[in-house]
Amino acid sequence: MSRKYRKLATSKDLTHLMTRYYATRKLVGKIQPLAWVSSGAPVEILIGMGVATVYPENYGALLGAQRAAVALAQVAEERGFSPDLCSYARAHIGSVLDPRNAPQGGLPKPDLLIACNNICGTVVKWYQALAQELNVPLFVLDTPYQHESSLTDHAVQYVAAQLEELIAWITRHTGRKLNQKRFHQALELSNQTVTLWREIRELCQTRPSPLNAPDLFLTMAPIVVLRGTKEAVAFYRKLKAEVEERVERGEGAILEERYRLLWDNIAIWYQLFRLFNLFTEAGACFVVDTYTNAWSVAVVPDDPILGLARTYSTVYINQSLAARAELMVDLIQRFQVDGVVMHSNRSCKPYSLGQYRLLDQIGQRTGVPGLILEADMCDSRLYAEEPIKNRVQAFLDLLEARA
Repeated sequence: MSRKYRKLATSKDLTHLMTRYYATRKLVGKIQPLAWVSSGAPVEILIGMGVATVYPENYGALLGAQRAAVALAQVAEERGFSPDLCSYARAHIGSVLDPRNAPQGGLPKPDLLIACNNICGTVVKWYQALAQELNVPLFVLDTPYQHESSLTDHAVQYVAAQLEELIAWITRHTGRKLNQKRFHQALELSNQTVTLWREIRELCQTRPSPLNAPDLFLTMAPIVVLRGTKEAVAFYRKLKAEVEERVERGEGAILEERYRLLWDNIAIWYQLFRLFNLFTEAGACFVVDTYTNAWSVAVVPDDPILGLARTYSTVYINQSLAARAELMVDLIQRFQVDGVVMHSNRSCKPYSLGQYRLLDQIGQRTGVPGLILEADMCDSRLYAEEPIKNRVQAFLDLLEARA
């Protein structure tokens, strides 16, 4: 890591928390039903029904960060899965097919599979393949793509009805019913977590920014896998306190902030610090991003089922390009962004398609320049180091000329 970068003290807490999470999943799965769920699944319902959860997508990110994804993806490819498929899916399926060579021996076998297509259609086919391989029941939650600026009542009712079906389906397969007290507690803890996360991210409007994109990418893990728990709330309270201290002392995530940037798309996990160090060395800090912003939407508590239907239907990549452009323009203006860097992610087509059009639109509206880097979130075979270095340097030269 660059010596120009300030490391968070709470990084140790994060490591301990996530290590404990993965270590205890196998034990928890012996005590209560265990579900593999997609990142956009309504976990609050599962907590309310006493069902433990594991997130294959988060495990995929871990595989990417540990540079274990390619070998496992090749296992899946040898079984006929296309190299053009999502690298999270290929790496995770590879870990299922060859657990002996997977970190931590792979994930503990699930009793249930729950996939929501609010992030992409690939998860549906991914989980269908898992259901066939593991002989485990699968529930697919369908959330209509949001072409309009606002969610229609019909769409909300459609998703809410499926949530009720999900509750009945879990009961049918586990014998467990929804505990209303536990369910409402999970909703409250989830909202507290989301609120803390939003407040932490908003603190990055400060000059210099107390956090950089790698900080955000790493510290988002608990809001994904531990949403709706006391552990997540405790971690983000501690993180927020540290970030507030940085703001009070005028300390930035990088030592000399000259340019403020916005990142779009999933992190390139196997190059996380090495790539961002190219920017850090030039005094460029990624003060905001669209990826971790997706976890800053709270559930409206008035009617929990309807609130969950709205929240899980309006995640970032389930919305139109016009809606994404509005969000990015808002972030650029509020966080005083000087430039935009987009990761054209070979794995994540829904996130990446339309980026050139988006960059053109936000450029016209804000005057902010942009850069598109072609790579993949986990598959390092698709990362061309020298061309990326050259493009980053050209972009930094442009920022210098505009300063």
